[in-house]
Amino acid sequence: MKKLTGYFTRFELALWFSSMAAIIAAYLIFGSGNYFTLTASLVGTGMLIFNAKGNPAGQVLAIIFSVMYAVVSYTYAYYGEMITYLGMTAPMAALSLVSWLRNPFKGKKSEVTVNKLGKKEIALMLVLAAAVTIVFYFIMRALSTANLEISTASITTSFAAAYLTARRSPYFGLAYAANDVVLIVMWIMATHENPSYFSVIICFIVFLFNDIYGFVNWKRMRKKQSDCI
Repeated sequence: MKKLTGYFTRFELALWFSSMAAIIAAYLIFGSGNYFTLTASLVGTGMLIFNAKGNPAGQVLAIIFSVMYAVVSYTYAYYGEMITYLGMTAPMAALSLVSWLRNPFKGKKSEVTVNKLGKKEIALMLVLAAAVTIVFYFIMRALSTANLEISTASITTSFAAAYLTARRSPYFGLAYAANDVVLIVMWIMATHENPSYFSVIICFIVFLFNDIYGFVNWKRMRKKQSDCI
């Protein structure tokens, strides 16, 4: 506990524990005993708080969460989500882990060096995101993916978020926040058919607040690192 309070701020600990409490409460009320999904969501909260600190441990948890969330997505025939997290998000998290470990701030392994992308690279990312989205759209359509249009939007935001994470840009938090909004809409649709998925909606609402904080903290980290150079 002393290590936690020494590393995380009071706000970060409050955000983390309140996020876990909200998710546990939602699953107890609406989760219908689906403890696998609950565990995946709790892993996700840990992933987000460590990512917000620029700690490579967040990417280790991201790999685990990607596999678990893919299983959850499979249960509702969200094959686009399943393929995205297994075929793109998990491998990109592995690349991000390598990138973060290779770029510690002044040798500090618990904090990555924040990067700034140029206009050309941003343009490249947008082109790649469009290409990936088109390819995945036809794959998902062939697999009769549920709610195809919103699932396709999730591909775009997921790729942008994964790319920005690997490139150590503060804007990965905003991209993941956009993805959270898309996922909230997706699981609202799923809840109309199966109310037990309401707990997943709560999960991504919690993720949304955490990702916004991650963006704010990375902007703070970039300023602090610039001042130290």
